[in-house]
Amino acid sequence: MRAKMKIKNLTMFLVIVFTLSYSNSFSQTLKPGDGIKLAFYNIEDSIKGNYFIEENGSIQFPYIGSVNFLDKEFNEVKSEIIEKYSKFYKNPEINIQPLIRVDILGEVGSPGVYYLNGYETITDLLSYAGGETSDSNIDDIFVIRNNTRMKIDLESFLNGENSIHDIGLESGDKIYVPRTWWVSTRNASIVVSGLAVIVTIASIFSN
Repeated sequence: MRAKMKIKNLTMFLVIVFTLSYSNSFSQTLKPGDGIKLAFYNIEDSIKGNYFIEENGSIQFPYIGSVNFLDKEFNEVKSEIIEKYSKFYKNPEINIQPLIRVDILGEVGSPGVYYLNGYETITDLLSYAGGETSDSNIDDIFVIRNNTRMKIDLESFLNGENSIHDIGLESGDKIYVPRTWWVSTRNASIVVSGLAVIVTIASIFSN
């Protein structure tokens, strides 16, 4: 009994570690198309806002000029920005958050491009996108990451059956929420029925 409890506790620990590593690892390096949210709390100059990384891997900031993001961890770039602004302002209170670009397509309320702060999961993104539609199949969601396709059974996670499937998101991820099979079957039946009506009408007029 104790052995089973130890195995169960170890399994839960590994699940937690895996989930946390997933949710934190992807925000370490930003790519072109990603960005940062810059905020100052003790400076009146209008330089706060969202800044996005150009194709050359850099962002042009007010006063401090260009900062390169390529092949640098987020915390490294964050420290560099704070250090440069500290030369212009005395003890600036700066908040810098990553903006990671992801796409969500298919059966959601508002499909499109979303910018996340680096800690959201698939369920968070699904909520931002207006939730699933009445025709969505959330037990067959898939994520395309670095040309690799991963199937996600989100329904089992929401039912408390599998906590590992609500994975974190990485820059450039594309999430697709498919339509449930019976909707496709229903639509196909409608098309077939429509074609049958057309054929019947055509045969009547041909006679």
